[in-house]
Amino acid sequence: MTRTHEIRPDLDEGIDRKVLSQLRARFLKLNDGRLARAMEGLSPRQQGVLTLLPLFFHVNHPLLPGYVSGSTPAGLSNFEPDAMALAEAQRLTRSFSYKPRHGNPPRPIHGLFLMGSLGTLAQADQSDMDMWVCHASDLSESELAELRKKCQLLEVWAASQGAEAHFFLIDPQRFIRGERDTQLSSDNCGTTQHYLLLDEFYRTAIWLAGRTPIWWLVPVYEESGYDRYTHTLLSKRFIRADETLDLGHLAHIPPGEFIGAGLWQLFKGIESPYKSVLKLLLTEVYASEHPNVECLSLRFKHAVFANRLDLDELDPYIVVYRRIEEYLTARGEPERLELVRRALYLKVNRKLTGSSGQRSKSWQRLLLERLAQEWGWDHRQLAMLDSRSQWKVRQVSAERRALVNELNYSYRFLTQFARTEQTVSLINKRDLNVLGRRLYAAFERKADKIEFINPGIAPDLAEDTLTLVQSSNKKEPGLTHWGLYNGNLSNLEWEHFAPIKRSHELLELLTWCHRNGVIDSSTRLALHPGSSDLSEFELFNLLGSLQQTIALPLTSVSEEQLLRASVPSEVLILVNVGVDPLKHHRDLNILMTTERTDSLSYAGVRENLVLTLDQVTLNSWNEVLVSRYDGAHALLACLRDYLNNLPGGPRQPRLRVRCFCHNRAQFIAQRVEEVVDTAQNLLLSQLNHRYLIQVQQHYHVLELVPGQVNHVALASLPALLDYLSKDLTRYSPLQLDPMALADHDLALILLMGQPDCIQVFYRINDACAELYVLDEFNALWQQRQPYHDEQSLLVPLQRFLQSILFRRDALLPIDPAQPVTALETLYYRLLPSGINRARRVEPRPAPQTPVNKPFYDVQAIVGKAVPGQGQVTLYCNQREFSELEHGDQLFAVVAQEIVGQRREAQHYRCYITDLDLSGLLGDAQSSSNLYLRYKADLERALNKALEQA
Repeated sequence: MTRTHEIRPDLDEGIDRKVLSQLRARFLKLNDGRLARAMEGLSPRQQGVLTLLPLFFHVNHPLLPGYVSGSTPAGLSNFEPDAMALAEAQRLTRSFSYKPRHGNPPRPIHGLFLMGSLGTLAQADQSDMDMWVCHASDLSESELAELRKKCQLLEVWAASQGAEAHFFLIDPQRFIRGERDTQLSSDNCGTTQHYLLLDEFYRTAIWLAGRTPIWWLVPVYEESGYDRYTHTLLSKRFIRADETLDLGHLAHIPPGEFIGAGLWQLFKGIESPYKSVLKLLLTEVYASEHPNVECLSLRFKHAVFANRLDLDELDPYIVVYRRIEEYLTARGEPERLELVRRALYLKVNRKLTGSSGQRSKSWQRLLLERLAQEWGWDHRQLAMLDSRSQWKVRQVSAERRALVNELNYSYRFLTQFARTEQTVSLINKRDLNVLGRRLYAAFERKADKIEFINPGIAPDLAEDTLTLVQSSNKKEPGLTHWGLYNGNLSNLEWEHFAPIKRSHELLELLTWCHRNGVIDSSTRLALHPGSSDLSEFELFNLLGSLQQTIALPLTSVSEEQLLRASVPSEVLILVNVGVDPLKHHRDLNILMTTERTDSLSYAGVRENLVLTLDQVTLNSWNEVLVSRYDGAHALLACLRDYLNNLPGGPRQPRLRVRCFCHNRAQFIAQRVEEVVDTAQNLLLSQLNHRYLIQVQQHYHVLELVPGQVNHVALASLPALLDYLSKDLTRYSPLQLDPMALADHDLALILLMGQPDCIQVFYRINDACAELYVLDEFNALWQQRQPYHDEQSLLVPLQRFLQSILFRRDALLPIDPAQPVTALETLYYRLLPSGINRARRVEPRPAPQTPVNKPFYDVQAIVGKAVPGQGQVTLYCNQREFSELEHGDQLFAVVAQEIVGQRREAQHYRCYITDLDLSGLLGDAQSSSNLYLRYKADLERALNKALEQA
């Protein structure tokens, strides 16, 4: 590669036409290289399409594809077909002959540009041809209609030649003003990304024919004076007006575009995360630099001006990767960088472990080999990626953790950026909320929800042979659990292998297998039922019922559905799974009769044959949930929850009740279905609105009348604190006895209580800080913590509050006409610091989560175990740690995991960043105070384990 000094055509020093000609030649040289690479990757017939398209826009001829009429706009600026194009046209239509147009006929087609993956590292056999057709601004509506028709006919013709082409009409003058009513590529979200789309165009488009962009000739340092510079070029005739077209400059990108771009890529990333990772990270890079964004097109132009024309280094995908690599390296985030590298490798989709002789290696493969060597990837790493089509549960689960972390991080980054830059318009806010719900439905964990582990990672997770085992739970003596293992394992052989998945209950495990496609119609199952009564006949029918209820693939969720709270759409109730009811009521065997038998009061005896129920629900957001009910009141509890979750209006969920146990299965299912139907019909016929059956929760609720002032004058401070910390169900103001709190911080805090917000107060006392939170109902939470700085004190609390408010808001409908006011979190510092009485309260801004610092997520899910006890599962950066696996060592193991991920040597507290209590509360709304209390208990256990580690 030859190098010369950088060309700097400066207005003040005078512009040389020769210099401008050299610049244009450099861009065209690079363009020719890219076009040659694009052609190299096409079939002969596809090459013919690309060769002929400029000719088809240059002439109207009834024998050529795309002909509409003689009045269709035709004529391509500065274009005359070469011998190759005319030869291709002759092969297509022998009677066609080209006649040059003499004189100065109008040429309303100003330029043709190819967008997309063609000519790049990521070009594949199925890559689209996205074509920008830049035309004159004075075309009439009828002329534009004919031109659109021509484009449609050319798309059909291209398809007949094995090429998927899309044409987009561009009026440069309207484009500069941001006026367009259509998307401008098959991979673009439309009108909200004007400058980011222009950035992509300038650094990736391949010029085919017509005028060239005047932007090529404007130095980077003149971008802010682009209009003045181009006006000088044209007015002083350094260039001719019919040689160039103007699509605008990139001196400034409005912050709202980063929101629009991020929303679009996140939306796509839910189903195809690898394709979105690169563009999401580039959006993050740009947004983090705002307002001084150095976009890639300007770097690209600077390289051309400096005569650095290496095709590999200026490849659009390499340029994006290098910019992201630079950003993540500076931030010290090697795991995210490795994910980006995997995403790029899989996007290119050229296996490096396959046998390929040196002669047959493409330029793409050679470039990818250099990258893999640069990244230090060995054969084992490459083989793992190249076998992606054979990935099963373990590989997919590990990769899902990284991808979901990235998508969730991007959503948080966008949300915070929108708040910081105050760029959330009403439309953006609605889109952010809808997108948040899509992410919630797809990836958010909660009690009873079946996790979907394969969002576009691998094509097929189905296993050929699996072994299903019920065994004693060594971590919890006296209890059993179910495990799923690879292969056909004999009795006790499974003890030497790690299971694919463990679950307390069979239906949870089977539903997980079905939802994730681990078991399909061809999977062979070996069964070791343990102490259960499960038979192969029952197992087969359970799977059949799941397939009938949850038909895969699931239909997509519409935006309208996400604007409303989720409701059940399909419900399957399975009775006595793996249980023979007569075996558990042996004294009933002598009373067996085929007449006048009620399964709920067998043969007149005060026992019933409904011992367990498993309810599988598919809701309107495509979430799949499994709830378990057993014990004397199993049916009542199941009925209560089913009725409480019924939607209002005529559209009710489809209910199926099934039973496949050894005895009386058909009669049991029929009787349970009768009871549920009767209760549902009674509810719907007598009430025209949804109501809740009141259920006594496991926690105490202090009922106070709305608006009533509660006089507080308790003898001791502990009694007062206990009173103030009880959960409330509605806002309750307080009137205080001033003598009771004369020397306490609460004397100032409680007077400031206000509804519909969360108020955080803190006071620093040397190495400790007192935290107080008044929740939205005026209940008090208090905690003493070690103090390092305000950031480390408040950011974990802020992130936790944001998480629980996000979960709460996800259960509410979104009505643009009557938007629900989000709870605001207000911060105050009590002054002065120290041990003396606080005398004033100073409002403080909300802490800013540092976007340049990775945040370690620790999520807790608390569900029901046995009455009076909770079952805790913890997730550290998406990795699961359960009591089922670790027993009473759960918190010790998680504490070690957290410490192992830290880069700093110093010891500091572990924090819970997210908490789900739906396993205890269902969909009932509870106060923030309850969540804070659970948070404090869990953190206490974690930090105690940390101290003992």
